[in-house]
Order: sequence, then C-alpha cells, then structure tokens
Amino acid sequence: MKQLRLKVLAGLFVAAGILSWGAARLWDSVGTLPSVPLAAPIVLAAIAVVLTATALSLRARLRAQRERRPGAKGVEPLMAARAVVFGQASALVAALVAGMYGGTGVFLLASLDVPARRDQALYAGFSVLTAIGVIAAALFLEHVCKLPEDGDDTGSGPAPAA
Repeated sequence: MKQLRLKVLAGLFVAAGILSWGAARLWDSVGTLPSVPLAAPIVLAAIAVVLTATALSLRARLRAQRERRPGAKGVEPLMAARAVVFGQASALVAALVAGMYGGTGVFLLASLDVPARRDQALYAGFSVLTAIGVIAAALFLEHVCKLPEDGDDTGSGPAPAA
C-alpha cells in the first residue's frame, strides 16, 4: 500500500477549487447558486473524530502489544489495513470537498454584503477547515499503522559491499 502524498492532496484541492470557483461563477450567471449545506462541516468533523479515535485506539493497542503487557489485545493486520484504506479514502475525498467548498467560498467573498451569501461563505470556510482536520486525522492514522522499516539489525544478512 502506498503512503499518501501531500502533493497529491494539494493538487486535488487546487484542481477542485479552481473548477468549483469557475462552476460557481457560471452557475450564478445562469441562475441561483446552490447553497452550502450547514451539515457539511458537521459531517466532516464527525469523520475526523472517528479517524482520530481509531488512530488513538490502534496506537494504544500496538504500544501494549510492543511492550508485551499481559492481556494486551493485539491488532490484526487486516484490521489495520482496513483502517489505513478508510483513512486514505477519507483524505482524498476531504481534499476534493475542501477544494470544492474553498472555490465556492472564494466566489462568495465578492458578495459578503448579502447576509445569505455571508452565511454561505462561513459554512464553506468551516467546511474547508474541517476537511483539513479530516486530512490531518487520516495522516495521523496512517502514521500510527505504518510498519517499521525493513532493516536487518541482527547482522545475519549479507555483508555490506566494501
């Protein structure tokens, strides 16, 4: 499984932001712009909490297993892999959502004098912030589940070339 790259997430964010800004301009010139739902930052915050709780739980279980505590509950490799896949998928979607709401929010900055548009810009801003929280939680989860490097410290491997 490949590790998430910040460049990929940033690229998705920028691409989605530019497309969203352009779509918002076009949509507003044709008719009324769809609203940013109030539930968007709430749902993103809930996903960030779930990812963080999963990471903290796995970290504690892995630490107990590493320290060989009696009665320590181990972590199944498949469960850790599923958690990482969930985190990576969440981070990718959050980067797209952050870009989408970021582009819409930038478009809405031009009309902050209208109360409804100001509220929509706030919801979009909170959505971007919570999406960044999802990305941070996903990266933390990925870090927790990362396997140690495959270095041979026992000295039983082939001798290094002179």
